[in-house]
Amino acid sequence: MKNDFLQEMQDRGFLNQCTDLDKLGEICNKKAISGYIGFDCTASSLHVGSLLQIMILKLMQKYGHQPIVLLGGGTTLIGDPSGKDSTRKILEQNEIKNNIKSIKKVFNKILDTSNKNTSPVFVDNADWLTKLNYIQFLRDTGSHFTINKMLTFDSVKLRLDREQSLSYMEFNYMILQAYDFYQLFKNNNCILQIGGSDQWGNIVNGVDLIRRKLQKEAYGLTSPLITLASGSKMGKTEKGAIWLNEDKLSPYDYWQFWRNTDDRDVKRFLKYFTEIKLKELNEIINKEKNINNLKVLLANEATKILHGETASTKAEKTAKDTFESGELSSGLPEITIKSNEIEKGINILDFISNNKILSSKSEARRMIANKGFRIDGAIIEDEKKVIRLKDFKNNVFKLSYGKKKHYLVKII
Repeated sequence: MKNDFLQEMQDRGFLNQCTDLDKLGEICNKKAISGYIGFDCTASSLHVGSLLQIMILKLMQKYGHQPIVLLGGGTTLIGDPSGKDSTRKILEQNEIKNNIKSIKKVFNKILDTSNKNTSPVFVDNADWLTKLNYIQFLRDTGSHFTINKMLTFDSVKLRLDREQSLSYMEFNYMILQAYDFYQLFKNNNCILQIGGSDQWGNIVNGVDLIRRKLQKEAYGLTSPLITLASGSKMGKTEKGAIWLNEDKLSPYDYWQFWRNTDDRDVKRFLKYFTEIKLKELNEIINKEKNINNLKVLLANEATKILHGETASTKAEKTAKDTFESGELSSGLPEITIKSNEIEKGINILDFISNNKILSSKSEARRMIANKGFRIDGAIIEDEKKVIRLKDFKNNVFKLSYGKKKHYLVKII
């Protein structure tokens, strides 16, 4: 059954599998639905690897459906083994609560909160999972799962095939995720769970649990896991994660990430990570012969969705000023130094390490040896270099490493 929401899901490349696409389309044609995606809160920010899921929630809103954002305060205590080679670090509840508070900021920036019918509903599965009675849960829910079937799911099978340990705690994760869907179906009238393709088994478990316990139909849908043309996973670079929270990654650095997209990924990323209408987008792609102009379009549109149009425009101007005219732009990430520190002098390795420009002093040494660092365009030749007042012009200089990473260093 043709449905506009599901059709755009397919056209943008968001749709991988669905438990019953025709039936789900029929329901979506008759009424607005609620659907959820779960996010574990293992850090204070999601990274760009989660962005496709958020774009799907945004697309739900476009067609009048209500997204439910499940922030896994309960399941984060356990850790999802899907796609992992080892057990995750166990976090304390207070840390998880702080992570949830921080992560919510991104959803409130990207999703529309102005319409009560489509405004995102936030839930925390700790509200029900931490209150479960273990014996009762085994009787009422565990009885619907067989070890035989659980051992066939990739999240378990791959770890065992590699002879990597899988704790009993992690083994239970799929049951808890299924129970989440059951709870949201029963209490929030949520008929759809969406996740990455690695979550297919867990999602199907939830659909089955609802059918067994409530004799009702629910639906599951997955999106493809994004692999870059280079073969690496979406979300992280050699310099670290591409965080969505502004306090962990500046709008300028976020813009630069998209601007530096591999040529082979640009066209599909324009479909994934912008809201440009597909007909218009296809016309732009067919007409534009300069791939760099498409990269700038991608960077502008993706940054606008997360940080707003003003930040996007400023980031583009900063890049243009920095790379084309060589000017010092106020839009670059800033590092400040107190005047009394400059009077004493700061070793360049200490400065790089203390400000987390690179992960270690040994990495900084290698970069300096390869002539990778510059102050106002002048190569730093010696790792024993001491930053002094004479390096500054009007209390500021531009520190660059590589071709595309720049900071304004200011005296305060």
